[in-house]
Amino acid sequence: MTEPLEIDPAAAPSGAGCLECDRDGGWWFHLRRCAACGHVGCCDSSPSQHATAHARAAGHPVLASYEPGEYWFYDDRTGAVGEGPELAEPRHHPAAQSTPGPAERVPADWQRHLN
Repeated sequence: MTEPLEIDPAAAPSGAGCLECDRDGGWWFHLRRCAACGHVGCCDSSPSQHATAHARAAGHPVLASYEPGEYWFYDDRTGAVGEGPELAEPRHHPAAQSTPGPAERVPADWQRHLN
């Protein structure tokens, strides 16, 4: 599915939530993690779609789920979903973190804002 340099198993995640949404006061539906550098961004269903934006801008096309209980990789170039190596801990956002999240920033009509 990928070239070896597109996944760095030692790259730690950038945080517990979407880096850009946390910076800008936004919220997310689900989270994805860059398999090359660990950048955590919001999924394509989220209003801002930061994970895919990072993948394309940085040239890091392989993303991994950053959701509890999900262990899959996605190649943005091909749309292929598959397995990959064990990534540096933590493998997902804190289990107590709300989905969507963070709870205090999610609007009451959040479903209307999904892509």
